[in-house]
Parts: sequence; structure tokens; C-alpha cells
Amino acid sequence: MAEPYDLVVIGGGPGGYTAAAHAARLGLKTACVERRERLGGVCLNEGCIPSKALLDSSGHFAFAKGRFAEHGIRLSGVELDLGRMLARKEEVVRDLTANVRRLLETSRVEILHGTARLAGPQQVEVASAGGVQRLEARHVILATGSEPAALPHAAFDGAFIVSSTEALCFEAVPRRLGVIGGGYIGLELGSVWLRLGARVTVIEMLPGIVPAMDGQIGRRLLRVLKKQGFEFRLETRVLSAAVDGEEVRVEVESGAGREVLTFDRLLVSVGRRPLTAGLGLEELGVAPDPHTGRIPVDEGWRTAAPHLYAIGDLVAGPMLAHKASAEGAAVARRIAGRFGEVNYDAIPGIVYTAPEAAGVGLTEEEAKARDIPCVTGVVPFTANGRARCAGETEGLVKVIGHARTDRLLGAHFLGPGAAEMVAEAALAIEMAASLEDIARTVHGHPTYAEALMEAAQAARRE
Repeated sequence: MAEPYDLVVIGGGPGGYTAAAHAARLGLKTACVERRERLGGVCLNEGCIPSKALLDSSGHFAFAKGRFAEHGIRLSGVELDLGRMLARKEEVVRDLTANVRRLLETSRVEILHGTARLAGPQQVEVASAGGVQRLEARHVILATGSEPAALPHAAFDGAFIVSSTEALCFEAVPRRLGVIGGGYIGLELGSVWLRLGARVTVIEMLPGIVPAMDGQIGRRLLRVLKKQGFEFRLETRVLSAAVDGEEVRVEVESGAGREVLTFDRLLVSVGRRPLTAGLGLEELGVAPDPHTGRIPVDEGWRTAAPHLYAIGDLVAGPMLAHKASAEGAAVARRIAGRFGEVNYDAIPGIVYTAPEAAGVGLTEEEAKARDIPCVTGVVPFTANGRARCAGETEGLVKVIGHARTDRLLGAHFLGPGAAEMVAEAALAIEMAASLEDIARTVHGHPTYAEALMEAAQAARRE
């Protein structure tokens, strides 16, 4: 029998390939099993990367059509080549997934393609077109990710009622696009098609959008998106959705009563569910939560089965690629006998709308709910020189600090470069920085990031 692997990782997404690469570099004999032809998981193949490619491309198109004139640039005859835009998206995905393969190969990770199943406490079966291969492993990490959650009364058909996967590759711009769900994914994909010419209506059960974000940021983002042309049906419940010819008829109910909305395409974006079916968990005594589908783990990401770990979308916490990557690296280090942990208070969340929204740490609502004495500082981008020069003055930066200790508790951004600026705040929270630390750190001028420094000064009343 072949020598056992020190580690077998099931899943080649951000959590899985990060865990495998770290483990191999730490000297562990490692294999990574991926059911897809390409590595990278949902993130690289049908999530983060293709959606951001389309957001960037559609953003350029919208700017060329409506904003260049502000800068003294006159264009005429701007046309959309949707086929080329979608082809570019595929090129980006192909290149990045190839980079992941090179990363694992250069790290000396053995890559196996097939469907994996736990055949015992330290055994993994991999079924492929070539047959079934059994691997012996001292440790196994489950990193199989998640899939779009469906609604029983709005079932996916892949053509008219679609998930985020199909919404990345419409062959034509829908005239009327309905989006069920006002979270990250729905707003981002809604933004893509709105910029390209669709009328977009977002249907959300809650009274606001992006509920995980700071309330002030969410309310401001809602106003901005309405100005861009989004229609929002808040506090509205979907009762049914059915395809009628070339249309989707959606019955909704709100405080105003019931009505039927008609769309050319309907995107159902109400969250994701962990992919655990067929892994053989039950035989090992591992029972996913019946409500969430998540796998219970301890503080070291160990499941109820010895030597079996779970990370990423399979376990509690935000379903974010960078959260999965952090957990993958931490578990690999632990298996190799090193220190590994994740500070969940320092994991940023980002919405890639225009303007971008981002946040890290506690929101003001969370701080108050915990009875933490806090101070806040807010600086609008209308007061920022760089934003003025770029014509990107919509938004603000907000910081939340402890009223007695001055420690930074959270930072929230709506505006240009928010996705990049949040990294400084995440580092500050990771290092237990104070508002004074940020307020006294000299930032370049003019930059968007100056607003973070000024927000810290405002919170300290300086």
C-alpha cells in the first residue's frame, strides 16, 4: 500500500487550495481533490472573479456612456459588445484558475479530479471516469463550499428563473430583471445588468438592504442605488414565481397588498447552502445542523470525527472566500504543529457596487446591542480632495471606537476605493490599534484613505 498522505483536502476552492499549498510548504505530503475540471471553486469559476470582471467591464461601459463628458471627453456611438465582454470574463477566469493549478503544482501538492467521499475515519475514495481510488490520510480537511439556496416557490430552471451562476452569462441584456434578495450578490449582479441597460427591481423581505453592514452605510447605499435607477420593493414577500411564455410572473405581498410583477429574467439570490451531500458524514458520526446545513466544529475547526476538519462555507461565519482562505491556512498550520487561528472580528465584508461598500469589525448597531460605550466619527467624501478631483463624492467613512479605551471597534466605508481602504482598518483591528493611532498616522494627500484618518480625528473630537 502507498504511504499515507499527511493531509487530503476535499475541495479546490479558496479554502481548499490555500490549505493544501500551506500544508505542502510546511512539509506535509498533501493531496487536493476537486470534482471540477478547473480548480478555484465557486469563487474563481462562477462567483467572486467572474462577477468582478463583469462589474469592472460594465462600469467602464456606463462611465463611457454617461460620465466621460464631465471630464471634458466627448464620445459618440458607444456600443455594447456583450459577447466580447463575456469572453473577457472567461479569459480572466481561465487565467486565474490556471494560476491556482501552478501554485499547487509548484508547492508539490498532488491534484486529483473526481468526486470524493469519506470511506472511513482516515480514508477518502475518489470516483472519476478512470474508476475509484482510495487514499489513506492522517488528516482530512473538508472544503467543498456551497451552492445557491433555492426557494420552493421560485424553483430554478436555469433559463428564466436563475441563480447567480446563470446570471453571469445571459446571452442578451434582459429588458426587465427581477432580483429576489437585497444582499451582496443580488446588488452586484443587478448593478452589472442595470449598467448594460436592464430595468432592475430588487425584492427584499427586510426593511433595508445589506443587513450585515452598518445601518448608516446600508441606508446611504440604498439611496445611491435608487438614484442610479434600481427599483426596490422592501418589506415585500415573494409568494410564487412561474414562467409564462417568455416572461416570469412573480406574485408578491407587502403592506400595500398583493400584486403580480413581470420580468424577462428572475435572479433568486437569497443566500447559499453548504455542499455536504454525498460526503459520507453520517457514517462517521458527523451531523450537519438541520437548519443551516453547517458542520459543527470546535475552535480548531475539528469535527466530531477524529482527524476530520471543516472550513469555509461549511462552517459558521460569513460565506466569504477570504474567510475560507484564512481558515484553510490556520488549519494547515495546526496540522503541521504550528500556531494557527483566525480573528473573526477582523474579516472585512465588501459589496462591489458603485460606489463600493465595505466594513470590518463591529457596526454601530452591534456595539450598542452589546452595551459597549462607543464614539463615532464620520467624514463624507464631499470633503475629500481626491474624491472631488475624481468626481466620486458619493459616500462616507465611519469609524467606531470604544469611548473609554479609545480602541478601534469597527470601520465602515461607502465610496471610491472602499474595497482597498478597508484593509487598513482590518490591520488596525488585528493589531488592537486605537483611534489615536489612526488619527496620528500620516496619510498621503490627496488620497481617499485620508478620510479614515479624518474620521478617527472626528471621533476623538480633534
